[in-house]
Amino acid sequence: MARNANGRSSIYEDADGVWHGWVTVGVKANGDPDRRHRRGKTRTEVTDKVKELEQQRADGVVAVAGKIPTVAQWIRTWLSDIAPRTASESTIESVYRPRLENWVIPRIGRHRLDRLKPEHLDALYIEIADAGLASKSVLMVHQQISRCLKMAVRRKLIGVNVATLIDAPKHRDVEIEAFAQEEAKAILQQSAGARNGARWSVAFALGYRQSEALGMRWRYLDLEKRRIQVWQLKRKRFSHGCGDPRACAKTRHTKDCKDGCVKHARYCPERQGGEWEFRPPKGGKTRWSAIPEQLIPQLRAQKAAQSAERLAAGDQWEDWDLVFAGPTGRPINPRRDWAEFKTMLQAAGLRDARPHDARHTAATLLLEQGVDIRVVQEILGHSTFAVTKRYTHVTSKLAEDAAAKIGKALWE
Repeated sequence: MARNANGRSSIYEDADGVWHGWVTVGVKANGDPDRRHRRGKTRTEVTDKVKELEQQRADGVVAVAGKIPTVAQWIRTWLSDIAPRTASESTIESVYRPRLENWVIPRIGRHRLDRLKPEHLDALYIEIADAGLASKSVLMVHQQISRCLKMAVRRKLIGVNVATLIDAPKHRDVEIEAFAQEEAKAILQQSAGARNGARWSVAFALGYRQSEALGMRWRYLDLEKRRIQVWQLKRKRFSHGCGDPRACAKTRHTKDCKDGCVKHARYCPERQGGEWEFRPPKGGKTRWSAIPEQLIPQLRAQKAAQSAERLAAGDQWEDWDLVFAGPTGRPINPRRDWAEFKTMLQAAGLRDARPHDARHTAATLLLEQGVDIRVVQEILGHSTFAVTKRYTHVTSKLAEDAAAKIGKALWE
């Protein structure tokens, strides 16, 4: 067989009738030519593979030389070493990891990363939807896979992010359930006079997330200028400190646990984590809130009441500088906060809801008062305008006001 010129691709048949193709795609780190091998049963098959590799070379998307990880290996690398740079620990451990470990890895984890095909993802999304995963969760699985593969492309482990070659799974957002104005007032009447009652005034007036309301600190609150800097108070996730998490977790398995489950770390005798820590607001951007004048007296009363509690607690008081704290100054457990909200709803004779629905209500009331939607986005700290736009269809009041105005313009 005649030898091809340096750098040219070559195709040949060996003594066993197997066809081989070689393509030079660049230069290795040590200066040697980086030649890639393809094989097949026919010349046509190998020719197609060689052309595909040549096109990848032309497009500059050839994967780096070396052993390519499986989908499972790369997902776990992404979760452990890459995602933590942009996502919080709680998001990774409570959202990303459970979905990817339970729904993705068991189904497509064995594929080599560069051999993952669009049709594999098509089949995956149909299968997990049929298995009962909600449409929003299926969409989030797709988004997480896409981010994971995007980083693999950047690091030249693969040439193409196959998640971008298919349509994202369809999902229609559920209707946002905000409280009506009179319902919000009824809840605030229930909280008036209660210990830390102003916490719920903050929820409805400022639209704070639970972690933001419970993370308010006096040092960042200026009652004279009526503004406060937003922080979150979060608890670090528990992790096993023992040598065998699987054996340790067995005593706490539930019916939903699968083989190999290593959760239930909070019950590990040698557990680690669990510390409270202050963090910047979601998105990492510094954010200030303007406080309504009517809320200032409640915050002053809160400060006076807490000073009295501090004196009563004496040496038991722990100074966390929290606006809303437990009887000894320690952070309020989110579960206790959640239960308190449920109790108020029952006392007010209202439907069941979550503390987060107070945030939805704040957004809706702001829009109903004619506040520009871009301003609402800034107040609530939404990362994108699309998130804020979800609130524009919640209430018909804006549409009714618009209809009244056009009617007045035409006939009055």
